[in-house]
Amino acid sequence: MSKNETNETLTNRQGHPVTDNQNMRTVGDRGPTTLENYDFLEKISHFDRERIPERVVHARGAGAHGYFEAYGTYGDEPISNYTRAKLFQEKGKQTPVFVRFSSVIHGNHSPETLRDPRGFAVKFYTEDGNWDLVGNNLKIFFIRDALKFPDLIHAFKPDPVTNIQDGERIFDFVSQSPEALHMITFLFSPWGIPANYRMMQGSGVNTYKWVNEAGEAVIVKYHWEPKQGIKNLTQEEAEAIQGKNFNHASQDLYEAIERGDYPEWELFVQMMSDDEHPELDFDPLDPTKLWYKEVVPWVPVGKMVLNKNPENYFAEVEQAAFGTGVLVDGLDFSDDKLLQGRTFSYSDTQRYRVGPNYLQLPINAPKKRVATNQRDGQMEYRVDKGLSQNPHVNYEPSILGGLKEASQSGKDHTPYVEGEVKRASISRTNNYGQAGETYRRLSDFERNELIKNLVNTLGPCRQEIQQQMVEHFTKCDPEYGERVKSGLEKYSSQSDSHRNPMGATEGEKAVNRAEDVSHSSDPY
Repeated sequence: MSKNETNETLTNRQGHPVTDNQNMRTVGDRGPTTLENYDFLEKISHFDRERIPERVVHARGAGAHGYFEAYGTYGDEPISNYTRAKLFQEKGKQTPVFVRFSSVIHGNHSPETLRDPRGFAVKFYTEDGNWDLVGNNLKIFFIRDALKFPDLIHAFKPDPVTNIQDGERIFDFVSQSPEALHMITFLFSPWGIPANYRMMQGSGVNTYKWVNEAGEAVIVKYHWEPKQGIKNLTQEEAEAIQGKNFNHASQDLYEAIERGDYPEWELFVQMMSDDEHPELDFDPLDPTKLWYKEVVPWVPVGKMVLNKNPENYFAEVEQAAFGTGVLVDGLDFSDDKLLQGRTFSYSDTQRYRVGPNYLQLPINAPKKRVATNQRDGQMEYRVDKGLSQNPHVNYEPSILGGLKEASQSGKDHTPYVEGEVKRASISRTNNYGQAGETYRRLSDFERNELIKNLVNTLGPCRQEIQQQMVEHFTKCDPEYGERVKSGLEKYSSQSDSHRNPMGATEGEKAVNRAEDVSHSSDPY
């Protein structure tokens, strides 16, 4: 720092003190500008590049730092019986985390009151490197095969001509994809609009594996349960909030942490043996299905506390990059088709959106030694000198002092796989069973809201789509289908009503409106 500088002195990106930040260099006080306006050119050219490509999905988000604290057991057993992942082994062991909450379909500054699944992504900075647990608030998904994901998102995104989200496009897709009925039942109930991020559940959605020292595996599902309680919104409550504040969830999270009201979640794990489970009427790897807790218990394995807000939103929240393939030793993939597709897509989109060296950014970098022979690329700045005995060797294997392979921790998990290579759906689809069960498990209030929201979105759709959806809902539960059919008949007689896509009639009062919309029902 020069003698004329202080800690508050403005500089440019080269570190040069800026002595005039108000005026460009011109010929006279009103003449043309000169080409050697370095400070201006640097400032405006950087401004022109301040944004990176927006996420295709999960563009709108908020985040916070915190820690995960392990309980060290799985029920009454040592957790090491099932996984050798180090972050779970010791009671009280804390692992730093960063969490990004998000909405799925709409853009970077869209209202946080829209009916939409919410993302719930957790980055654990473990001693063995990063683990990303990337999921949603709802515990299931619309589809089971990753090949359908682009079509699903296109159907839910705004129309490519009008740029307006259209319920007919949504239900056109859903009517031909009955595996989505279970998710639709949740999405159009009050569970489709969480009140805020702090009172929202989280789930890994997909099925993963735990692997112990012997290489033995079990399949697992992860669930985050908020200690603040669970609260969702009716369509009317969401619209009332949106009319005053469309950043309410981000603001709620930020202000709670600032005042020391740190949100907490408990992490529960469900476990099954790693086989086909013919006793079930569904495939346990199917992400459109729940493992009901009365059949497969939820077992707490730790808790998470968020206690620090980001210092810079862009650097930490916008550039945070997650991937379902980011697993540490003791954790593994299942054969869930959706998970297999996500594992490529998530990391690939980060390389496009943030750059090939996105893992060098502080928010994404592991909090441990990194030594790799991967080199160069856009925005490379890490220097590997000193990481190996011979920095001239950037390949492996070598006898000249390059990097060496790590020693194995525990036995490899080696599942046996055999079968024809083919394109086929899983054998136990059961697209209607759990959707009907979830409908029956909802409270009367939640069912009323579900029917109202479905009718108001299906109402403007063409008749053949309505008929197809009524047939689907009837297969889920006869009452379910009958109520939607009756509601659509009433809708058609009210041709002068103005309806909102994905929502309720403007100004329409909720049926059996409850004062407190925290839900006592437990559809899971």
